[in-house]
Amino acid sequence: MIDLFLNNKPELNLYDKSVIEDNGDVFFMIRDGFRNFLIIQSGTGALGFDSFHGEILGIGDAEFMKCPLSANNAVALRGRFSFTRPVLIGKQNSYGLGDRLGNAGAAHLKAIRKTNFRPVLAQQSIRELQRTGRTAQEVIDAATWAVFREGYREGFGADGDHLKTTDDIDLMVKAGYTMFTIDPSEYVKNEAISMSKGELDIELMKLPWDDIDDKLITFKDRYIGLEAELADGFVLAPTDQEIVAGMVKYGRVISHTKKLADYLRTTYPEHPAELELSVDETDQPTTLFEHYLIASELNRINVELVSLAPRFSGDFEKGIDFKGDLKQFKKEYRQHLAIAEKFGGYKLSIHSGSDKFSVYEAVGSLNRGAVHVKTAGTSYLEALRTVAKAEPSLFREILDYSKSRFETDKKTYHISCDLNKVPDGNELSDHDLENLLDDDDARQVLHVTFGSVLNGSEREKNRFKERLMECLNVCEQLYEKNLEIHFDRHLFSFN
Repeated sequence: MIDLFLNNKPELNLYDKSVIEDNGDVFFMIRDGFRNFLIIQSGTGALGFDSFHGEILGIGDAEFMKCPLSANNAVALRGRFSFTRPVLIGKQNSYGLGDRLGNAGAAHLKAIRKTNFRPVLAQQSIRELQRTGRTAQEVIDAATWAVFREGYREGFGADGDHLKTTDDIDLMVKAGYTMFTIDPSEYVKNEAISMSKGELDIELMKLPWDDIDDKLITFKDRYIGLEAELADGFVLAPTDQEIVAGMVKYGRVISHTKKLADYLRTTYPEHPAELELSVDETDQPTTLFEHYLIASELNRINVELVSLAPRFSGDFEKGIDFKGDLKQFKKEYRQHLAIAEKFGGYKLSIHSGSDKFSVYEAVGSLNRGAVHVKTAGTSYLEALRTVAKAEPSLFREILDYSKSRFETDKKTYHISCDLNKVPDGNELSDHDLENLLDDDDARQVLHVTFGSVLNGSEREKNRFKERLMECLNVCEQLYEKNLEIHFDRHLFSFN
């Protein structure tokens, strides 16, 4: 029946891996011009088309439905095929693949299926949703279409990233997310590190002990004089000052994490959910005792983590490789792993994980524990690499506009690039435009201005986003090849 459909419409291209027969009905995806469609051939009459919406096509004695990749049809597809719904990934190696444009998922899967990593294919923070102008549901829908097109049936996760409130949790549960990354950064008391003993004692008494089912005296009994034996003979023996400062710094983080975890568990008891805690957005690297304290306290109050993101030593800037002492990073990472192993074997999560190739090699060389990596902006940069090749004039406009927005847009990012080192578009040949995507300064300028390019004023949206998406649709093969090569490098570095 597929041959009948394609022979009648020779201009169409079939996505071979999408073909699936289910109870007499055949489903597959095609490319028609520069758009993709779901095709259903019903072997059971109208029942095969139930819940789907599209154009009925009569070809010979057969009927087909040509369905746009709409939200309604994504819901229907998830209802029909379980592999198109997000699942729990658990404590195994995983990769977060943020897709800010909604068209990178298929290429991400092409790269991921060559490895033993599990994909967290739908990953978007509240901030990213605001800056791209997308919804949480649109991110899930894009992942659904990607796994169907690629015939990926091994299961994918969906991460509601950097969630701060119960409203954030409500939004992500409604959309079908299965991983919930709690961001308690507003509750970190960074100044604890420089407080006097007297100041720390006062702040310690003010902590919401009842909220974490504890008392000050029992807390001190647990930790004062602690000598915790961890793997590889590593013994953690914090001073009294470290213990008090650690709790002052993170006591309200623990309380807030418990509040959100309890809310998720009690409000949505049937919803599949796994928790990550992100403490990477702090002024100083997470000390080993701080990590131990957070993990120990969450374990005590029955908050189970699938992963935890410390702030590691060195600089994890956006869009470029790690800056810092790799030997020191590797030593500390191994010790952080020992803490994770003591409290359930949760994954260590590397945030701002795009392009950290030297870190991947360091982690992979340990051949120990499990890791989760989060990337997002690097896929957007590969989209721009494609535009630079296929439509240089559009890329020049985006480059110059990004430079004009940089000082405003950089404020919420940890970067060190020099805007003066990034040339204007008219200073470069077409060939040099592509090379710009390998320059650290240019990468960071383009990386942090994505929100303005994609979701600025109506004028900018019409000026850039529509043309950008059209270019990527026309050049789908080039775009997906760029992405696949780029993520092959990310993933294979762990070997």
